[in-house]
Amino acid sequence: MDNTNDLAVLLASQYPLLLVEAQEEQRLLDIIRQAADRLNLSVWTWSATRGLAKDGHHAQYQTIDPHVALEFVGDLSGPGVFVFADVHPLLADSLVVRRIKEVAQSARRGQTLVLTGPRNEVPPEIESLAHQWSLKPPGRDELHALVKRTLETFAARSFPVVVNAAEVEQMVDALRGLTITEAGRLVQREGLRDGQISPADIPALRSAKAELLNSDGILELVESDVGTLDTVGGLNGLKSWLRLRRRVMISDDALPGLDPPRGVLLTGVPGCGKSLVAKTLAHSWGLPLVLLDPSRLYSKYIGESEQRLVAALSTVEAMAPAVLWIDEIEKGLASSGDGDGGVSKRLLGTFLRWMQDRQGDVFMVATANDVSALPPELLRRGRFDEIFFVDLPDTDERAEILSLHLAKRGWSADRFDMAQLVAASEGFSGAELETVVVGALYRALADEGDLTTASLSRELAATVPLSVSRREDVSALRAWADGRAVFA
Repeated sequence: MDNTNDLAVLLASQYPLLLVEAQEEQRLLDIIRQAADRLNLSVWTWSATRGLAKDGHHAQYQTIDPHVALEFVGDLSGPGVFVFADVHPLLADSLVVRRIKEVAQSARRGQTLVLTGPRNEVPPEIESLAHQWSLKPPGRDELHALVKRTLETFAARSFPVVVNAAEVEQMVDALRGLTITEAGRLVQREGLRDGQISPADIPALRSAKAELLNSDGILELVESDVGTLDTVGGLNGLKSWLRLRRRVMISDDALPGLDPPRGVLLTGVPGCGKSLVAKTLAHSWGLPLVLLDPSRLYSKYIGESEQRLVAALSTVEAMAPAVLWIDEIEKGLASSGDGDGGVSKRLLGTFLRWMQDRQGDVFMVATANDVSALPPELLRRGRFDEIFFVDLPDTDERAEILSLHLAKRGWSADRFDMAQLVAASEGFSGAELETVVVGALYRALADEGDLTTASLSRELAATVPLSVSRREDVSALRAWADGRAVFA
């Protein structure tokens, strides 16, 4: 994501009018200046408080008035980049829009008018002239330079800086997905908090980033300590498939022309480990796990839901390589009519475009309990690398799951008649088997006894599994998966 290169190409392509969406104005101006410098173009900037000024010069007389400033630009014959900051309120003025249109239409060779603001809202009068461009989040190189500058500043102020090169890279990874401003403030805060920069600041940076990402509830950085894929009982086909993709996702050990894996859709019976796979996968691959809650994308304002989704996906891309987990995707991107004013359809269209065009190593794990609610456009081949159906565990898998949950709580499976327990747990999901172990432990505590095969069997007998209480629904899920998905 080299913003400077992208912008230099646009300026060299002789676009007369650019609409640039950016939250970080100073960073944008720095990038514009760098891109213009490559092309030997002068840069002029306008604001409602200072007027229009060429870099290194005083503002032109009376150009605080946007009409005067635009007229001045239109009279210039030399090349240049003319940046009008926070222009979106002015676009409600039809006369300003008309002047912008005339300046763009009569622009000389090498002249580009750049309108900036926190969001792009293009008036129809200039839509055909304007090229929209968004400032992308800072990449690894920008963040590395920021961390290096900050550490040098701390060292110059006699603050202890006790991090090695590898720990600096971990700091950079901890900051990915944030703006330059946010990242700089976090590093400064952690350094000033204890008077030094040390490895202890790295988890604090991750925690602070998680709070920033979760400010609107759409993205959440999940710190998973549930173990690796090896701690997931059963699902051997899915685990083998994921282990093979790991080589391409986190290393250069791949054949030429092999694209990074894009992601999987996990559907199936509730409680059988779909969400657990997402958590353990990120931990196994050593990548950050970002949870996107699609149900929180919706806003009462027209267009804001789509903007939230675009912003969230851009943030995830900036954190790449990463695992994006969308839990119960049908809740936010399900098929619907026009009852919500078409918001669901627009969100789906935005998401599908991202799935098709996205860049960066983002591996998506989407889970769905009701796959029938998902639109066919999302399920067509190529959206996901594979669709897996997670069924109820079979005999061997139930034995493995029970053993894992017992071992997790300090009990060896050798102490129990596993054959009897496995036979009695036919139709139980992994989550239900865990509740059986926990319930039996509580029974043993109440009876002041020990955990035994008999107590586990009584708990199994007292539990009605989902495969019984909702037999028809489970049968329908299996019928859908036959021929449509790979059994995990």
